[in-house]
Parts: sequence; C-alpha cells; structure tokens
Amino acid sequence: MKIGELSRRTGVPTRLLRYYEEQDLLHPDRTENGYRLYGEPAVRDVQQIRGLLDSGLTTEMIRAILPYLSGPDEIHVPADCLTSETAALLSDHVDRIQARIDCLARNRDRLSAYLAAVRADAPVRGT
Repeated sequence: MKIGELSRRTGVPTRLLRYYEEQDLLHPDRTENGYRLYGEPAVRDVQQIRGLLDSGLTTEMIRAILPYLSGPDEIHVPADCLTSETAALLSDHVDRIQARIDCLARNRDRLSAYLAAVRADAPVRGT
C-alpha cells in the first residue's frame, strides 16, 4: 500500500509516517519512481509505534525494542537483544508510567469522592 493508504488505515498523518521512516522505525520498499510501498505488517507497526510514543518512550528507545515486538500481545526476546543500558532505560520508564498511573488513580478517587459528596448534599431538581 502507498503512504496515503497507510495514513488512512492508521489515522497517522503522512508527515509523521515519513518522520518514522527518518527515525529508522519504518522501512518501506520503494518503487522505480520513488513511491513508498508498505506491506500489511506496517499497519500493526505504526499502531505499535503510536502506542509506545503515547506511553512516553522516545523514538530512540522504540528503535531499540521495536524489532522484538511483533504485535501488541507478543514479544520475541532473543537472549542477546536486551543490553543493560536498554534494560535500565525501560525499567526507568516503567517506573515513570507506574507513577503516572498511581497519580491518575488518586485523582480519580478524589474526584469520585467529591462528586459523591456533592451529589449526596444536592437537592433534587426538576419536578
């Protein structure tokens, strides 16, 4: 598929798809006239890249681990693929994600408690 089709199927603008290629995250084939051609796995790859970027990973970190992620639910781990540096980066990132999750959960609980208290004290309207 061409870049426009990949963009439509993933919801990612073509400008970003070109950026992912510049960052060595996507590897399209090229036609004789220079058009990019993506295989079906590119849809999954772009979704994986978006998810990892949304979680806060840098393109450098994604480049290091993307070859070992075949999809959102599968991870292929050759014994020599995880360097101690990459492991430390990922471990730190997991800790940051967990801290954000904890903060969001606290805020959710506080807002829920506030809404429950306000609703319990509020007069019934509309009769």
